[in-house]
Amino acid sequence: MSDEMISLGARLADLAREKPDAPAVSCGDQTLTYSQFHRRTNRLARGLSALGVKHGDLVTLGLPNSIGFVEACWALWKIGATPQPVSFRLPKAELEAIMALAATPIVIAAFDHAIDKPLVNIDDIAARADDDSDLPDAIAPVSKAPTSGGSTGRPKLILAGQPGVTAKVAPEVGGWQLRADSVALLPAPLYHNAGFGMMMSAINMGAHIVVMPRFDPEKTLAEIERWKATWVYMVPTMMNRVWHLPEETRSRYDLSSLQTLWHLAAPCPPWLKEAFIHWLGGEVIQELYAGTEAQASTVISGTEWLAHRGSVGKVRMGEMIAMSEDGKPLPPGEVGEIYMRRPEGAPPSYKYLGATAKTLPGGWESLGDIGWFDEDGYLYLADRRTDMILVGGSNVYPAEIEAALDEHEAVMSCAVIGIPDDDLGNKIHAIVQVSRPTTEVELRDYLSTRLVTYKQPRTYEFVDEPLRDDAGKVRRSALREARIAALKAPQA
Repeated sequence: MSDEMISLGARLADLAREKPDAPAVSCGDQTLTYSQFHRRTNRLARGLSALGVKHGDLVTLGLPNSIGFVEACWALWKIGATPQPVSFRLPKAELEAIMALAATPIVIAAFDHAIDKPLVNIDDIAARADDDSDLPDAIAPVSKAPTSGGSTGRPKLILAGQPGVTAKVAPEVGGWQLRADSVALLPAPLYHNAGFGMMMSAINMGAHIVVMPRFDPEKTLAEIERWKATWVYMVPTMMNRVWHLPEETRSRYDLSSLQTLWHLAAPCPPWLKEAFIHWLGGEVIQELYAGTEAQASTVISGTEWLAHRGSVGKVRMGEMIAMSEDGKPLPPGEVGEIYMRRPEGAPPSYKYLGATAKTLPGGWESLGDIGWFDEDGYLYLADRRTDMILVGGSNVYPAEIEAALDEHEAVMSCAVIGIPDDDLGNKIHAIVQVSRPTTEVELRDYLSTRLVTYKQPRTYEFVDEPLRDDAGKVRRSALREARIAALKAPQA
């Protein structure tokens, strides 16, 4: 393979010449070939220029999963601008905070919010130009700028350290185990960093990506069968909803084409992971642990996981270490804060806008996760330090309790938080979305044989709406703040 790098736009132009009639991106009943996708994004790039987008701009993109989302990204890269993806459901206050950080000239979305920037959709952009010929080559200084609310809920932008380039000659098998002949199904949101990065990689490999407008568990299985998908990315929440389908529904679909299923972005309950491994095969199930900041990462296959149950894998890129509270490296088996460091000699992998990294001397950085390494170098995560609950002097990790609750056949989603308590310091409060009427007594009985007493929720709250977003993320800090505020509010 050549080490030569070219712009993302130039790579698409090469693919359009090499495989003009091959499918590039599909959604529903619409498919664009590589030739059509290339020409269409040339036109949209000129439309963006006519709207005032310039080389180096960060452009806020708030579209749902669609061919238009993918088109917008390559159109921006072709003029040297950077996609800055956000949820299409973003509240106005958070949207405005992100727009201010990005200094975006326009917003590509269909928000109902009244904002002080031009709000345009794909048709608006296309209407500004009709020339679909090739453009002068351009490289975006920053390839992507995803957002993160982190544990505080205050948004920040994470600017990728890499410009808008890719390899001129793709390897036979890419980093996500993608190949030029892969059919990659993406039911997860493209605005989230993992889905976004996989979309980029799939197109750069010359694969066929199939985008789902929204996740639906049975529809996902139907799409795998329909397109003979070889590759799929899900978050654990999606895996949980697929597994909660009746067995006769799951077995109705032919999934024999599937070679790789990646899951990341949130903890996967061990019972659920094991179920998928036995269902689809140990070498099909792959997990990656990393941050959007991309200093370092671990990877583990399902087969490895069965021998190291609960691990997120060995470090494959960069370095990771568990540190004590006073910044000292910890031996295997001891829980500490996980610090990461990029490979020696590598340039910075990101830059924050709106936040400051937590660092230690020597280039070590923390994303707030805590965990431990075993003697073989496998990493096991406990939770985020900011989400840990101190109960009567004991550390309790919400993810462990949530994993136990998720195993209950009626639980669709859940979140566990700590509520201040005069006696214990905090009491454990479980917020649960269920698929059928379920009592607190039923859940208490269920957890009584699965969790030690001090880890069991003291109080329960049943809600109607999902507690995790489309990317499988939950903001426990926001849930906790809302409950504490309600407790302090004057009672009528």
